[in-house]
Amino acid sequence: MDIHEFRAELETRLIIEKEYIIEEISSMDDDQERLELLGKFNDKYKELVKRLANENGIDLHAPYQSEHPSNSENLSNEQIILGKTMSIYDKLVDELYEEITSI
Repeated sequence: MDIHEFRAELETRLIIEKEYIIEEISSMDDDQERLELLGKFNDKYKELVKRLANENGIDLHAPYQSEHPSNSENLSNEQIILGKTMSIYDKLVDELYEEITSI
């Protein structure tokens, strides 16, 4: 699995997790408790990165093997994956924040 496939699969799974969390929001009365769901989503993001890496035999701690070695010296697979997928997380957590604060 290349990084683009990994990113696409992660995005799909994060969208599903976001929808589950949105369902939880409606049963909560406390604003603080709702905001804590953002932390839960962050944990899901990290968990999904680990799960996808495990499913695809990617050692997150191993050095990243690039076609252009000078561009990624001393970076781990995990650092590269987080760097390439953070924009997905940012977009979805912003959407989740909007949902939480609009109730």
